[in-house]
Amino acid sequence: MDEQKTKKKNAAWVRTAVDYGAPIAFAVSYFTTRNFQTATWVLVAASAVALIVGYAVERRVALLPLFSGVMALIFGALGLVFHSDVFVKIKVTVVNGALAAFMIGGALMNRAPLKALMGEAMQLPDVAWRTLTLRYGAYFASAAVLNEIVRLTQDTDNWVKFRVALLPLAIIFSLTQVPFMMKHMAKGEEPAAPEPPDAGF
Repeated sequence: MDEQKTKKKNAAWVRTAVDYGAPIAFAVSYFTTRNFQTATWVLVAASAVALIVGYAVERRVALLPLFSGVMALIFGALGLVFHSDVFVKIKVTVVNGALAAFMIGGALMNRAPLKALMGEAMQLPDVAWRTLTLRYGAYFASAAVLNEIVRLTQDTDNWVKFRVALLPLAIIFSLTQVPFMMKHMAKGEEPAAPEPPDAGF
């Protein structure tokens, strides 16, 4: 049993590392070449690899990484076709905005969408899931608003730096939720690896 729990935790962290590989590869490519189109090619390729490796690790593709990965492929492809950086930049707003609406809207209808995404990882009472869902929804909404502010007021260099900065911010946010999760977990249940509210680019 302990070995299975260890494998699940390791798989979760491997998945997070794989998911974060795409934006990191994009940023490295951009600052190395100073060519947004080249970096977008890297983003599209890395996103595809992330989906494949994520499936190889867990034998399934979690909904959040799947949604973000597919959106990265779509918006990245649009950016390459139209030779514009707007599509890649606005993808962050679209994805986070959609997830915010999904989370907050679900909570307002007395549902807990986050439970559907993370319910297998831990058992929490419905009231705790609702609170956690609202917190994740607020994070997604904040990320969408911040992205639009940076996208519209800063140059591409600063936007790429901002996008990379969102990665540790997402991890920090998820870690701050661990005490709340542990407080409401069933007695004796082991805390699962936190799910950062950022499934990559």
